[in-house]
Amino acid sequence: MSSLMKGTAILTIGLFLSKLLGLIYIFPFYAIVGEENIGLYQYAYIPYSIMLSIALSGLPLAVSKFVSKYNAIGDYEAGRKLVRTGTLVMIATGLLSFIALNLLAEPIAHTVIKDDEQMYSVEQIASVIHWVSYALLVVPFMSLIRGFFQGYGHYMPTSVSQLVEQIARIVVLLGGSFVVVVLLDGLPETAIKFSVFAAFIGALGGLVVLYYYWKKLKPEFNELRMQSTTTQNLSYSAIYKEIITYSIPIVFVGVANPLFQLVDMLTFNGAMSSIGLASVTDTYFSMLNFLTHKVVIIPVMLATGFSMALIPTITKYYTLGEFNALRGAMDKTYQVLLFITIPAVVGIMILAPDIYHVLYSESEMGATVLAHYAPVAILFAMFSITASLLQGINYQKWIVFSLLTGLLVKLVLNIPLIKLMEVDGAILATALGYIVTCTINIVVIHKTLNYNAKVAMRRIILICILSIFMAIAVLLVYFLLTKIAPAESKVLALVYVIICSGVGASVYGYLSLRLGLAQKLLGARITKIAKKLGFE
Repeated sequence: MSSLMKGTAILTIGLFLSKLLGLIYIFPFYAIVGEENIGLYQYAYIPYSIMLSIALSGLPLAVSKFVSKYNAIGDYEAGRKLVRTGTLVMIATGLLSFIALNLLAEPIAHTVIKDDEQMYSVEQIASVIHWVSYALLVVPFMSLIRGFFQGYGHYMPTSVSQLVEQIARIVVLLGGSFVVVVLLDGLPETAIKFSVFAAFIGALGGLVVLYYYWKKLKPEFNELRMQSTTTQNLSYSAIYKEIITYSIPIVFVGVANPLFQLVDMLTFNGAMSSIGLASVTDTYFSMLNFLTHKVVIIPVMLATGFSMALIPTITKYYTLGEFNALRGAMDKTYQVLLFITIPAVVGIMILAPDIYHVLYSESEMGATVLAHYAPVAILFAMFSITASLLQGINYQKWIVFSLLTGLLVKLVLNIPLIKLMEVDGAILATALGYIVTCTINIVVIHKTLNYNAKVAMRRIILICILSIFMAIAVLLVYFLLTKIAPAESKVLALVYVIICSGVGASVYGYLSLRLGLAQKLLGARITKIAKKLGFE
């Protein structure tokens, strides 16, 4: 069990660092190519995100589950058989996906460009999609190998290869963009093409790492194969049916957010053009689905990171039939999630003008979009956790149903709400879609486990009250600071964000420790710290 937890920790740390790097690079990249060009990158980034989510979330876990299952009964040949045929299947899949995305690039671009007043042309968008498609040649094969390693309990290859892949991509992306725009005084459009092609270079870097581990671990795999005690002689159709069954629900969790963004990509510009806003629609779209999204997702990463640690415990309780302990762990999961997410969201909403100024540029519209979009972070986090809980209790099919229902809500409401409320309409449609999805997930979990949320609701109300006190303190300090000197420079805006965040964290931390809430939710270590600080 300790080796399993260690493996999970290694994977989680690797994934967290990889995602963190995936957030940080945006800020210097924005500074190099400028706001007017960042949207072009986003039009390629959404199809790439969907591809990446499918390849990185579904396949490795499905393959690892398959390999570990047959290894456990001594059939090491089954996993090797999967890798032998899977290598050819994944290379073919990558090639077909590459061809398909290249063929679809122009139709996608025509769907996105609805008016001659828009900032980009069909040719420009089709071109960046062509350039990002090269990553499809490598990523599916790489995912198969990662899953095989995990099936043998080797988590380090996946973690290190993810990290190297991300670092290589970002170095090429930022370095190439800097050379093109700053040193060679080239077109930002050329830098964007180079930056999306960096996904292919990063994938090659990840593949090199996996090859190193394959050479290192191959003797162990061969030795175990020689010790096989039984062989199921599975047909190829049985193998791939099992892999697809495992992977589909996992893929849906990973691909949820990009699919919601895809709906915006295909409908936002048309709706905005129809109400006479074609000249600003590209800028607003990049603000909504790229620039502000990168900020909003930060508290989601932190909250789900803390909460996900409880998921293996929940799975264990469910397997053992210890339902009282299971309900207690679920209570704690919801509370930890909201304990972190709610105050973070409130803070982002209050400090949105300065946060946007520091990370990107001074923009009233950008700040407004960030402030209005921030609350949706709570729903993003709630979906991630409820979907994981459904996986933990073997109700994966409901994840597919709830997500498709939420996407349908988003698709039906998006255009009319955008026409009515502009960018806020797209945000509201996303929120309503996620509310429907999360509600279905929660109802299924609660009905299945006969769960009563009274304790959790009381604590959530307390978290909201503490967040209100925190908001009052932050607003007061922010008001006084801006009265003394408006934050006209990035440096001053950064100072204000740091001061106000410090005040908010101090007030929220003090109240939650004084009332014993932090100790109950965050465990023994926080309790020890609280005692040292004089909180009983």
